[in-house]
Amino acid sequence: MSPAGAAPEHRRSDSGSAIVDFVLVSVLVITLCVGVMQLALALHVRTVLIDSAAEGARYAARYGSGLDDGARRARELITGTLPAAYAADVRAEYTPLHPSTGPARQAVVIHVRAPLPLFGLLGPAVVDVSGRAVAE
Repeated sequence: MSPAGAAPEHRRSDSGSAIVDFVLVSVLVITLCVGVMQLALALHVRTVLIDSAAEGARYAARYGSGLDDGARRARELITGTLPAAYAADVRAEYTPLHPSTGPARQAVVIHVRAPLPLFGLLGPAVVDVSGRAVAE
């Protein structure tokens, strides 16, 4: 039997558990949110690289433009959104449009190789994207 005014025994055993629950759930929710934000950042970087490569290829494929113009345009678009390290490896080349068409019809291909962000904007992995356009 408990003295008058004292809390029942089962209530004393639960004291402080709300703090532990809050901390454990908070860690889980924060980890989940950071993971989703990191995934969104990686997809954003990949999308910017793909779009920049495609725009550089379209620019190089125009009549009167060359491969260097397309690579320069892709670098400008990348560095307008991302750090300059992401535009370090941009190269352009002509490829046959289709094996059956021969060398008469060519396509411009812009290749971009950049780091894939895994921890903020840093990461050991590499993403390799390319953009293509039919040369005029």
